[in-house]
Amino acid sequence: MLNIFSLANGRLFQEEIESLEELSKFQPIWVDLESPSLEEKRWVKQYYGLSIPEDAMDEDIEESARFYKEDNGELHIRSDFLIADDAEPRTVRVAFILNLDNQALKSRGVLFSIHDEDVPVFRLLRMRARRAPGLIEDAKEVLLKLFDADAEYSADTLEGIYDELEKVSNKVLAGDVTDAMAGEVLGAIALHEDMNGRIRRNVMDTRRAVSFMMRSKMLNGEQFEEARQILRDIDSLDSHTAFLFDKINFLMDATVGFININQNKIIKIFSVASVALLPPTLIASIYGMNFKFMPELDWALGYPYALALMVASALVPMWYFRKRGWLK
Repeated sequence: MLNIFSLANGRLFQEEIESLEELSKFQPIWVDLESPSLEEKRWVKQYYGLSIPEDAMDEDIEESARFYKEDNGELHIRSDFLIADDAEPRTVRVAFILNLDNQALKSRGVLFSIHDEDVPVFRLLRMRARRAPGLIEDAKEVLLKLFDADAEYSADTLEGIYDELEKVSNKVLAGDVTDAMAGEVLGAIALHEDMNGRIRRNVMDTRRAVSFMMRSKMLNGEQFEEARQILRDIDSLDSHTAFLFDKINFLMDATVGFININQNKIIKIFSVASVALLPPTLIASIYGMNFKFMPELDWALGYPYALALMVASALVPMWYFRKRGWLK
């Protein structure tokens, strides 16, 4: 899918391109390629003179090669964006190519973005740019706003984790955690821990990308200050992710502790039962010995007496354990 975004009266407008001829009708500042076909890549190369690298979407590219500047002035940035899906949280690699010397629009340049699936941050920026005139002025501003929206999206996701962990905390700290409930809690905690880790990695990647833009000296004074504000927002998220890691570890330890308590209760029952049955076992063993004169044969009440003695010897330890509170 090939979408272009152009400015009109300070607002960002989107057009979906279905042929090469349509490209000549617009002067975009942002060209977005989502799962582009070979034909769409050919259109971009033919009209804008831009060759999309074959390794643009590779996940195993070296970290040091994700941010660089070509001899012709093109800036290449490969950054990961978070998709906070409850069923399958993940990050999507997006390749940005910022061409500030494009002949189609010299004054504002063109930003090219290539990715395999739709990114929530992109939708958020498109919605804001349509509603707020003057939000975006050029291609560099588009890239900055994307990273700004990415930091805000991460912050919103962290707030969601806070709310979900509060529900989990209420269940755990209420006590009486069954094994089934503990399994559900551990599953929820593991999901939130994974999400929190992805957010931390995502903001670290965003910090590197914004720092690269600042070092490249491509930003004007206002944009440079905006980039510094984005970095400050990202720094504020680090303490939140660290706190959530500590809270997750606490809830994990508390849940495992309740599981151990439930297991100890079961073991205690078997321990009490085994101790209480030792006297009856001793009595049965004595009565089962091969005496010269069998008590149960010489004495008519031998069997009833033995059974009564075995029951009494079992009840006495149980009474003592109950008195000490060990059966509660």
